Amino acid sequence: VQLQASGGGWVQAGGSLRISCAASGRTDSQYGMGWFRQAPGREREFVAAIMWSGGTRHYADSVKGRFTIARDNAKTTVYLQMISLKLEDTAVYFCASSSHRGIILSPRSTRHYYDWGQGTQVTVSS
Repeated sequence: VQLQASGGGWVQAGGSLRISCAASGRTDSQYGMGWFRQAPGREREFVAAIMWSGGTRHYADSVKGRFTIARDNAKTTVYLQMISLKLEDTAVYFCASSSHRGIILSPRSTRHYYDWGQGTQVTVSS
């Protein structure tokens, strides 16, 4: 599966931004998709995930209530709507896709995601 992330940019604290991830290839073999982020000098961390079957969503505590992950019905694009952005949300955001059933029980673990997009920069300033 090939993933293309887009929509990143610069936004002031408290603002909103939506990023997208378009998937192509064997998307029908995937169990779900997730968003991760990595700030300079920090490890990549889980942000949100959505399962293709049933649409179950998972969020990191740090973004719960502010970020919303959604998918289109064709299961080819996943969105991350971000509101009330904070300075600490600044990072490169990566989308990832999983063909591993393990994602159903452990959506936060990077080890279940085999395909990754190139990342899109989100910068939140004061």
